[in-house]
Order: sequence, then C-alpha cells, then structure tokens
Amino acid sequence: MFLGHFAVGMAAKRMAPRTSAGALILGATFLDLLWPILLLLGVETVRIVPGITKTSPFDFVSYPWSHSLLMAIVWSLMIGHLYRMRTGNVKGGLVVSLCVVSHWVLDVLVHRPDLPLVPWGGPKVGLGIWNSLWGTLALEGAMFVAGIAIYVRTTRARDRVGSIAFWCFVGFLALAYFASSSAPPPPNAAAIAISDLALWLLVLWAWWFDRHRVVRTEVAVPG
Repeated sequence: MFLGHFAVGMAAKRMAPRTSAGALILGATFLDLLWPILLLLGVETVRIVPGITKTSPFDFVSYPWSHSLLMAIVWSLMIGHLYRMRTGNVKGGLVVSLCVVSHWVLDVLVHRPDLPLVPWGGPKVGLGIWNSLWGTLALEGAMFVAGIAIYVRTTRARDRVGSIAFWCFVGFLALAYFASSSAPPPPNAAAIAISDLALWLLVLWAWWFDRHRVVRTEVAVPG
C-alpha cells in the first residue's frame, strides 16, 4: 500500500481541520517511515523475490518492530501523545493516532500473510490483494481519489503556493506510484531503505502546502 496511506492522511483533515496535513500524513505513513531506518540498522529484514506477488517483489522476512499490530498500537499512542504535548490539540492527537493504526489495517488488505500480530512470533495475517495487479490499482486509485476529494472539500488554497504545491504533490505521488509499478526490482534491501527514506520529504512537502491552505468556512473547526 502506498497511495492509500496518503489518502488516509489527506482525508483525516476532515476529522481534524486544525491539524496539519503534514502531521496526519506522518501518522498514516509512520510505519513505512520507521521501516527503512530499521532495515539499515539490520533490525528488520526484507528479501527481493520477483514474482512473489503480482504487484510487489518484496518478501518481508521480518519486520516485527515496525509492522506488527501490537507495535502499530504502541507507535500510535506515542505519536499521538507527542502531538498532543506539542500542540495541545487533543482531538488532533487522537486522529493522528488513528492514522498510525490505519496503516497496519490497510497493509493487511494488500500483503501476503506476513504481517505479525505481536513482535515475538505467533500468527501472521494478510489478505493478499497484491496478488492481483488490477485489484491493487483499483483499490489504491479509488482511495487516492477519495482522499484528494475530501481534502479539497475541507480546505482551499489561500495563495498560489497552496494550490500549485498541493497539486504538484498529488501528481508526484501518482507518477511515483505508477513508475514504481513498472520499474525493475531494486538491487538489494539497502537500495529499498535509502529510497524509502525519501518519504520523510513528502511529509515536509505536505506540511508546506497545508500551511498555504485554509479550512473552508462551512467545515466545523473544533479539532
């Protein structure tokens, strides 16, 4: 899952209008922001196995600290608490926490049964939509369009940056997604980790364009 996580972050703006899209997208993508760091440290492991699914060549051998259900809940509580401490926005902190957990739930839809429930072993889950290329494209595409629509109906640009930077962000995500779908597999796990670290820049990009947008007057702004 890639576009779907960004869709959740953008759509969550409706639930927490005073919360930056950067914070919401950070929450929705946090497990994937953490994962490449743990890969580079040798804490988690992935193998490249072309054809293991129709959509992704990655065999997630071990990623219990970034992608188990229990740790997703732990990370969600930590990130939400830090946000509340930083901003004083209780509702925003709750929504950021929910965005973190949403990542694991969405990954269950697309992954093979490789997502652990707890870090120390036990059963693994995954419904395997990645085994269908068209099913994956339909799911992610529908979520992405819906997330964009909700964000646009919740906010409006207050200047040219708010419009141009946002739509460039949307276009970049779409191009990156479809380019990666047709690109050859990366050479090794280190290459995956280094490229995925660029996700942090997308969080900053979202924070930037959201600062140049305002919540529409017809949207309630309690949180």
